Parts: sequence; C-alpha cells; structure tokens
Amino acid sequence: MNLTGLVLAAGASVRLGEAKQLLPYRGRTLLDATLDLARSCGFDQLLVTLGGAAAAVRDRVDLTGCQVVENEAFSSGCGSSVSTAARAVDPRADALVLLLGDQPGVRTEDVRRVATAATPLAVCRYADGLGHPFRFGRTVIPELYDLHGDKAVWKLLHSGRHPVTEVPADGPVPIDVDTRADYERLLAGEA
Repeated sequence: MNLTGLVLAAGASVRLGEAKQLLPYRGRTLLDATLDLARSCGFDQLLVTLGGAAAAVRDRVDLTGCQVVENEAFSSGCGSSVSTAARAVDPRADALVLLLGDQPGVRTEDVRRVATAATPLAVCRYADGLGHPFRFGRTVIPELYDLHGDKAVWKLLHSGRHPVTEVPADGPVPIDVDTRADYERLLAGEA
C-alpha cells in the first residue's frame, strides 16, 4: 500500500500568541516531535504544510524527508492547508493520513492501524471521543481540494457520503496544543 502522510503545521497560533510549532518540547520543538512520529510511520511520501512562521520553522525545525507545501491562505483555517497539500499527494497514493503538527502524543501504532482501514474514511476512536489521525482513501482525496474553514475534515467525516471506520485507540484523545493551558498539560505529561 502506498501511503502519504500529511502534517498540518501552517497555523498562525492566534490563540496561543506565539508560533506553537517552535515551542520547546523534549529538547527540540513541538513540530520536531510530531515530524519524528510521522517519519516513524514509514510513509511513502511525507508532506508538511507551512504558513504562519514558515521562515522560522524552516530555520529551526528538521524537515528532513518532508516535502514542504506552503499555504499562503493559512489564516483561513486548516481546511486551506488540507486542500493545498492534497494537490501535492503522489497520484499513486492509496491513502492520505492526516496528522496535526501540534499533537505529538499520537502513537505510531494508531497511525498504522488507521492507515490500513478498508473504508474510504477512518478516524481514531479514543476513550473520550474521536480524534486524529484521519485516513482519506484514494477516492476521497479529490474531495479534499475544495475544503475550507477549521472543521472541514470533520464535516466530511460526518457527511454520510462515505463509509467510516472508527479505529480503537487506547487512552484519551492526545493533547492538541491550541492554548497555553494545553501546552502546560502536555509538558506535565498528560496524554
């Protein structure tokens, strides 16, 4: 199976007030930790979107093995990053697996299980709800070209247009760093 991974890291970090991609985490940056996770998944192609703080991210984050996709419209929400990056997906890809650049607590084994789901869409089912990573099969990837807004992938997931597999994942949804409190929880070792 030919798989493309996509790490969303183009946000402007408006709620946090500084570039969350560059926050210190385990001796490196938050984005470095997420990219290390993505590289460990064995994707055939690894895309990362940059937008807000792109120059600083390029200077400070190890982007080895990543194909950078610049999203000029990053301020309009993560849907624009998904739609921009979807156009860069290798046409041989059987699926696209979506990861958040500010969610380093996702486990490699959960990514791999989502990636191999048999339905066009898949998502992790954690103890406290649904969460990333998401899987979009080859037939769904063209629908990503027109996404916009912050909850676009969730709307597609819940649209009823495609069968969805909810892949069981242990523990709570991993922390997605949007606020200072989220970052402090992550540093304190919460899930």
